[in-house]
Amino acid sequence: MMFTRFLYYLIKLRGRIFIPFVLFYVLSASYIAYWLEPQTFESYLTSIYWVLTTLATVGFGDYSPVTDAGKAFTIGLYITGIGLVSVFIGKVIDSVSHIEKRRVGGQMKYTGTNHIIMIGWGEKTRLAVEEIIKSDKTTEIVIIDQLEKSPIDEERLFYVRGDATDEATLLRANLPKAKGVIVFADELTQERYAMKDPLLVDGKTLLIATAITSIEEKMKTPIHVTVEVINQEHIRLFKHVKVDEFIPTQEMISHAAVRSIYSHGVTRMYSELMSRQFEEGMYEVAKKREWITYRDAFIDLLDQGATLVADRGDLHINHKLNDPIPDDAQLYVICNKETYSQITSNPLH
Repeated sequence: MMFTRFLYYLIKLRGRIFIPFVLFYVLSASYIAYWLEPQTFESYLTSIYWVLTTLATVGFGDYSPVTDAGKAFTIGLYITGIGLVSVFIGKVIDSVSHIEKRRVGGQMKYTGTNHIIMIGWGEKTRLAVEEIIKSDKTTEIVIIDQLEKSPIDEERLFYVRGDATDEATLLRANLPKAKGVIVFADELTQERYAMKDPLLVDGKTLLIATAITSIEEKMKTPIHVTVEVINQEHIRLFKHVKVDEFIPTQEMISHAAVRSIYSHGVTRMYSELMSRQFEEGMYEVAKKREWITYRDAFIDLLDQGATLVADRGDLHINHKLNDPIPDDAQLYVICNKETYSQITSNPLH
């Protein structure tokens, strides 16, 4: 009866107390065994080995007590220790299960770096995740939303549950160490209120961008931020926050639809440029030292099978071929994956 109460007390002990107790029990039992039979157990390490194999019910038989005191102690070890180990194993299993539930439920902190954070789960987010998985074999993705559990089971995807307007949630996603953030318009808010007032949807996006900007200013760490807006006119509301790029969704769709009527097949071109699942795509390349003007870069890249099309958002490269390339230029080319790999593998001169 007393042992049952003792075992029940152990079960109720918190893990941070129970684990040190098990360690103390093993070390103490090993010391007693070595003290009782120093000839049988040649060293203290040997007695620890014997206690562990005994408690694990392995029983190799290479060591065993020979004195009455040692045998009596072994009986006591069986009665108390095996139950203790069973409780310990149960607690380990419970801990692993608890950690997994917290991970799936988005309650754990992400500790990786150079990842991509996507805020808001929906069909566009799912497609974006698939695009990254297809085109990038190493980058991890962190989804922030308020769903009860992770919306997708993917090895390189981590889920953080919480309000993205709260800085604590963004820090749990390790925002300061992220490669970039994409904020998608809240589809739930969009479905409920967009027809009445799309400002509510873009207003939430603005609050998230404000929280991101606040963390950037505190940490003094630049983070590339891309946000989706429902109404292009609302872009002006973001002038006081740091946003690198906007995705005016409705405008892009409307423009592509109209262009498809006047230029058949233009939507396929847009798809190939925006998606890495096609052979041709748009890629960023680093400036080489021997490229003094845009013409130098244009001709060199063309010889390698790539076409220089832009510097950052400037698409008028063909009108400024004789202009010098600034040191902070961001050059974009259109080519296939094989050509891009060859360009990036060539060492800078």
